[in-house]
Amino acid sequence: MTTQPNGLRGLPLATSYRSNRQDVVNDFYLPAFSVATSYSRAVGYFTSTSLALFARGLETFTARGGRIRLIAAPHLTEDDILDIERGYDIRAVLASIIERELDADVSDKVLDGLGSIGRLIANGRLDIKLAFVEKANRVGIYHEKIGVFRDSVGDLVAFTGSSNETLGGLVANFESIAVFRSWVNGDAGRALQYEQDFEDLWTNQTPTLRVEHFPEVARDRLVKLGHEHTAPLPPIDDALVASPAVVSETASLSIPEWLTVRGYQRQAVEAWLGRRGRGILKMATGTGKTKTAMIAAAQIANLQRQHEEPLVLLIIAPQKHLVDQWITEVEGFGVRPIAVYESSQKWVPLVEEQLSQARLGQRPIVAMVATNTSFAGDKFQSVLARITQPLMVIADEAHNLGSTTYRASLPPNATYRLALSATPERWFDDDGTDALIEYFGEIAFELGLSDAISMGALCRYTYQPRLVELDDNETQLYAELTTQIAKYVAAGERIDSADPNSPLGYLLRQRAGVLGHAKGKLAALRADLLARARSWFQLVYCAEGTRPARQGEPHGPNQLQDVMTLAGNQLHLAAHSYISGTSRGTRKNLLRRFSSGDDLRVLVAIRCLDEGVDIPDARTGYLLASSSNPRQFIQRRGRLLRRAEGKDRAEILDYLAIPPAGTPMNFDIERNLLTRELERASEFAKLSENYETTLDTLRPLKERYHLMHM
Repeated sequence: MTTQPNGLRGLPLATSYRSNRQDVVNDFYLPAFSVATSYSRAVGYFTSTSLALFARGLETFTARGGRIRLIAAPHLTEDDILDIERGYDIRAVLASIIERELDADVSDKVLDGLGSIGRLIANGRLDIKLAFVEKANRVGIYHEKIGVFRDSVGDLVAFTGSSNETLGGLVANFESIAVFRSWVNGDAGRALQYEQDFEDLWTNQTPTLRVEHFPEVARDRLVKLGHEHTAPLPPIDDALVASPAVVSETASLSIPEWLTVRGYQRQAVEAWLGRRGRGILKMATGTGKTKTAMIAAAQIANLQRQHEEPLVLLIIAPQKHLVDQWITEVEGFGVRPIAVYESSQKWVPLVEEQLSQARLGQRPIVAMVATNTSFAGDKFQSVLARITQPLMVIADEAHNLGSTTYRASLPPNATYRLALSATPERWFDDDGTDALIEYFGEIAFELGLSDAISMGALCRYTYQPRLVELDDNETQLYAELTTQIAKYVAAGERIDSADPNSPLGYLLRQRAGVLGHAKGKLAALRADLLARARSWFQLVYCAEGTRPARQGEPHGPNQLQDVMTLAGNQLHLAAHSYISGTSRGTRKNLLRRFSSGDDLRVLVAIRCLDEGVDIPDARTGYLLASSSNPRQFIQRRGRLLRRAEGKDRAEILDYLAIPPAGTPMNFDIERNLLTRELERASEFAKLSENYETTLDTLRPLKERYHLMHM
């Protein structure tokens, strides 16, 4: 009588497993766990959910003395990568990363899974290490997937394939793995090679890869969870499928149950769909353009599902922090998108893999969020040119794409095109505006500020213009610049269409700088900050650059530094700068502190809080910068009018610098230039709660320059 072999050799293992033919979990993983004594696994991402899922089905295995070694890639953000590349202590960075993952919102079932992991660690049954690419002083993501089972008689089963130890990888995705058995001719060499590859990883002997021990602080935290969460784990197929904490990598895009679609959002989407999925949504800042666009994308995704076709969704945003915000929004609709910015080594493999799956019918949607720069880059343009599936393009702050470079990069193969902007018209660039309309279509829906305030989508506000006179030195420089500008105008050049890089453009910028950096603004700001010293949620918008000076003289100080000295050192207010050089991680932390209402009173910015930043708690805004660009001042007003709990109105203080009455200079030139300042003031005033008071403040200035018609 032939004896049935025990261990791995006794299992009816196939040479490969594919989701359309077998259940990878029940047909391969669980039988292997039932007889193996050790399991070595190197996979992709480490997240709290994937680690919890890893615990499923392991109780029996570990109770028999089974041991597990796991190598996973930490979930690196761009700031994490920069910290490592700059030489920060790697162990400290990794500890911060894992702490962040464990701090993520998780369900009770996930906590139970993490508790199980903690018990495995405490009992010496599980050891974890973290791996990332380190090559030529650059850091990347480790994305390999190999596994090795061993049994008590020394037999070995190695496997490699597409699945991660995640819910999507083991349950929801369409996956395949190749299996190699050490006792089968032709398989043995491959099986042993994969085992050696893992051993090289475990001992940190693989070139270009760095493998580090799991952070002690995170290990202790998991062990603590093991003591706190002792509930038995349900079977894998019931465990996390319904958990709201899970965002499946291949789920369909859908409107979440928690989202209440506002009436105007519904109208906007219907209007866009009525134009065959093309057009511009011109909606006031703060009215929810992002969610409106995602509602439209969900409708298109549903349409494609009905036709049994995938959808490729491309969202283009001007800056990295906006990409991060969009990623959060897309995840809220059930899909994890790919971030496309900076190093292509990180996103190209993911994009190519998902597009390939979409072509094979294995993925209903591929979602990507790219910065303008990465979108227009050669590598991503090459990817776009090869897409044959239905493509939907959403352009956030779409006016930026009207430049010559960006508009030439917009994909002609996009079936659906949606542009978002409160101000789609490009300032002094009719050609760029026309190009955007030609590509995306006409304005499909418009929601102006007045209507948005009336319907309660934005809050009401008061507007306080502060008229500040230039001092003697500023007045003299202002007059000199005005005289030089008058000469160019007399020669036939136009102020309203001057090239910014021309001599006239330079003079106009210098003169605007005199107004923006006027010293009197700081004295006025001091009084206003003192009057609101106990208030929270205050923003200060500073002028760019430094205070202008005559040729050959040193320029004055940076206004932001002056304001920080005033607010922090002199008035002892909790204040912090928010500028282009502020790292993304620090920006997130500052916005969190600012929104807490008990930590940071004042944020001091230069432009960085203009486009897209979601900071609804802001209640008071001080506009020191003398911006005549309507897009810029409309965006800044929009930052302050977003709705927030406990906020019924906002306050805007606008500092307008003017030369003293009677200053000798070309009246027409001076009137023309100050008209822009008054246009902004009039725009702000007309929808404010204190319109009559504002008119009284501005009336002397309008009378002086014969502008009462404004």
